[in-house]
Amino acid sequence: MKKLILCTVIAGFANAQAPAGYYNSANGLSGASLKTALSSIITNGHLDKGYNGLWTGYKTTDIDKNYENDGSIMDIYSEKPSGADPYKYTPGTNQCGTYSTEGNCYNREHIVPQSLFNQSSPMVSDIHFIRATDGKVNGMRSNYPFGKVGSATFTSKNGSKLGSSSSSGYAGTVFEPIDEFKGDVARMIFYFVTRYQSKLSSFSSGNMLGSSSFPGLQTWELNVLLAWHNQDPVSAAEIARNNASYNYQGNRNPFIDNPNYVNQIWGSSNPGTPDPGTPNPGTGCINETFEAIPATNASYTTRTWTGSGISWTATDSRTDQTINSKAITVRNGSLTSGSSSNGIGSLTVTTQLKFSGSSGTFDVKVNGTTVGTVPYNTNATTTTINNINISGNVIVSLVNTSSSNRVAIDDLKWTCYSGTSRQAQTISADEKAIQELQVYPNPISGQEIFVKGDTQKIKKAKIYNLQGKTLQTFNSPFKDGNSIKIKNLEQGIYILKLDQSTLKFIVK
Repeated sequence: MKKLILCTVIAGFANAQAPAGYYNSANGLSGASLKTALSSIITNGHLDKGYNGLWTGYKTTDIDKNYENDGSIMDIYSEKPSGADPYKYTPGTNQCGTYSTEGNCYNREHIVPQSLFNQSSPMVSDIHFIRATDGKVNGMRSNYPFGKVGSATFTSKNGSKLGSSSSSGYAGTVFEPIDEFKGDVARMIFYFVTRYQSKLSSFSSGNMLGSSSFPGLQTWELNVLLAWHNQDPVSAAEIARNNASYNYQGNRNPFIDNPNYVNQIWGSSNPGTPDPGTPNPGTGCINETFEAIPATNASYTTRTWTGSGISWTATDSRTDQTINSKAITVRNGSLTSGSSSNGIGSLTVTTQLKFSGSSGTFDVKVNGTTVGTVPYNTNATTTTINNINISGNVIVSLVNTSSSNRVAIDDLKWTCYSGTSRQAQTISADEKAIQELQVYPNPISGQEIFVKGDTQKIKKAKIYNLQGKTLQTFNSPFKDGNSIKIKNLEQGIYILKLDQSTLKFIVK
């Protein structure tokens, strides 16, 4: 039986389940500030019932009331939404125990592996991210992160898979639940990195967790989970489990109560190339508050961090100056974003000249092309550049036109592309086919990039790293065929710019 999707009314219905005023202290916030406020809310009232207490908790939290509705254990690794389940478990009776095959018993599956936090409390017994699942499938999942499986080495009886990753940015082994529960998994992990954000720096990453409170996840994993969250909305089963978990443990999963919190914190876009077969999660925006920059330091050097779901690099920069809380200060350098997949409409940023110097400007570049300037002076000044309107993957840079002025940058945000892009406004009818381009295979094989589409009209190709640095340039790149032979690119993710089109590719 298919679970009920509540679609457009889900936020209002779900929020009605939380006590009045439960989320009041989060009102009006976004980004890292919202995440911190939610962390405080869901830490208060959290009662640690102990690891063995989970067995008792599951008798109310993990009961099937939305599929067969037969009182059996609701197991995301065995549930078949549109058919008969391969096996059923009676709460309390079929606890593991030992197992050798699927259907032997159910146990306690930590969606975020307990080895990453050394089996410590209260994480080890937090029912919000620990599910009752088949022992054999739980064992096969092991400590692997969640992602899109390319080639499966194990498939459970409901279709959950273990195998090599086809998720952009990660080539290791991953585990993939069925589509029915992808959003469930995403929201459990979002809960974990919010509830325990102050502890993340002491946890192991497991190729999934980040080492800082924001964004709290590795970029590739965040991309996967954002897509899954948008692809699989909150269900009635999740809401019921959240309410039961609140009654058992005293705190709630805010991303079930208010699904929009996900986009307000991390952005609704799926930065980078979506997983193969994953629906477009829709447009969103970048909202970088610089809360996750490196520790306060007055020396000038290159700083890197992750925020708003993408990477950032600031050259000749320091981290000890502020405008609104934290800021990044650039001298003879630039601030450059990683690649964001949903384009750019308009850009807003706040700047302020620090110490001595004179008023000046930053050049704003998108994919290496200047689209406007941002002024700065001794006052904190907020500037908006409208009608940038560039679609596809974009890398945004703010370049200081002075070599000595020390300028703080804060609250950098842009809307994602919608409408008619600059490229579309100037392109002729017979050139439109150029826009239908695709790197294949991706990851690339060897040091050669093959491109599908009408490549013969392309005049120039450039390869950038995710910090926006140009690595290689090719004139008339496809004069001898549909591939480009590259030189000495190390394993990683890169951007291929073909005239006005940008494509992401991976070197394995």
